[in-house]
Amino acid sequence: MKQFDQFINGKFVKSTSTKVTEVLNPCTEEVLSTIPEGSREDANMAIEVAYQSQKTWRTFTAIERAGYLNQMANIIRENRVFLAETLASEQAKVIGLAQVEIDVTADYFDYNAGWARRIEGEIIQSDRRKEHIFLHKAPIGVAVGILPWNFPFFVMARKIAPSLVTGNSCVIKPSCIAPNTVMEFAKLIASIGLPDGVLNFVCGPGPTVGNALTSNPNTGIVSLTGSVFAGQKIMEAAAANITKVSLELGGKAPAIVCADANLDLAVNAIVSSKIIFSGQVCNCAERVYVEDSIYDEFMDKVTKKFKEVKVEDAFSTNNPDMSAMVSQAQIDKVEEMVNFAKKEGAEVVLGGNRSSQFDKGYFYQPTLLTNVKQNMQIIQEEVFGPVLPVMKFGTLDEAIALANDSEYGLTSSIFSENFNKVMHAADSLEFGETYINREHFEAIQGFHAGWKKSGLGGADGKHGMEEYLQTKVIYAQYQ
Repeated sequence: MKQFDQFINGKFVKSTSTKVTEVLNPCTEEVLSTIPEGSREDANMAIEVAYQSQKTWRTFTAIERAGYLNQMANIIRENRVFLAETLASEQAKVIGLAQVEIDVTADYFDYNAGWARRIEGEIIQSDRRKEHIFLHKAPIGVAVGILPWNFPFFVMARKIAPSLVTGNSCVIKPSCIAPNTVMEFAKLIASIGLPDGVLNFVCGPGPTVGNALTSNPNTGIVSLTGSVFAGQKIMEAAAANITKVSLELGGKAPAIVCADANLDLAVNAIVSSKIIFSGQVCNCAERVYVEDSIYDEFMDKVTKKFKEVKVEDAFSTNNPDMSAMVSQAQIDKVEEMVNFAKKEGAEVVLGGNRSSQFDKGYFYQPTLLTNVKQNMQIIQEEVFGPVLPVMKFGTLDEAIALANDSEYGLTSSIFSENFNKVMHAADSLEFGETYINREHFEAIQGFHAGWKKSGLGGADGKHGMEEYLQTKVIYAQYQ
């Protein structure tokens, strides 16, 4: 069993807290490692060294900073199998998907390194003679990244890569549920020569470590990927110092299937969007609206597709589609929501229970629900599990209204062969992303951002990188 310490100021150090958290394998329930149940002192120490190191780090040229990101990408590729196996074991993410996450993370570091020569300011015309107005882009200072448990390695890069290339130092708080791969990365990069204090990793629960990192007056920006509740707590803690926050929170993604859709394409895309990582993805298809004239045909096809979903151990060589839920708490939540949906009148077409084929682990059956209504909890609240409720609609405007009837606004999709329909929907859907005739999954060069309670700010691409910059305007008068 591995034991991880805090990584602060370029070395591993013992936490000031003697308590530890156990990290479990969700498929077997065995203990894989322990991490520190860190303290406010740990968090404040990391912020202080990051604050001091950033004063020098910001003087490095952007291309010098990018060189360290390229080294990180290379180290990930050199250790890709080890990292994927570590990720699969702590999360129950099927090994193929875990390998994809590791490989895309390496690409993400290289992609952000490529922005080094593209960080640009402006020259603005003055109202005065012999004056120039220069707008510069400057780093914010110390960037705090708070990670989720569902894509911890990739989201780590989402926060480290743009913050470092733009001249910020960084403190990362891994998830207490899935910290191992992130902490192994901290070990691997200790040899690349990154200046001490520029990148730090502090483990511990949100109410102590997360709160301390967020409320510290030397924190410049806090980037969280997590729940709405966690986002609200971050905003409260950041408010005292008016610290900038960037939040990617929950989702309740609708998928609209029109009568003129390619049904096979729609079914394949929706099911893949639902069962990826056992439905534990913020942009998963969480509810489906199907035009009434094709409802029966859609249900036949989607039921058949759900029956074909293979659920096995994350390391199975049978290429399973999904594995266990990440924790006992997560499977309990999914079971509770499905049971409540049954009480409200939902009909279980398939699944609806914990899997009985495994002696241990947090396995839940792929579940398909019908006879659901818009005001039901299963339609309104994020499930974050392999559960798909399906409803009928009459007109496209009705479907759009149903889709928009949500606190969330992260991702959405529509399936239709009619250009006018899909563009009308894309303009009308109140979501940060809309996918047309494809699965729900973003690109690293896009901009992943939510509306409403799904968040503030965003990540990826040029606009995600600019989250870590602030403006400085210089008025230069000359004679």
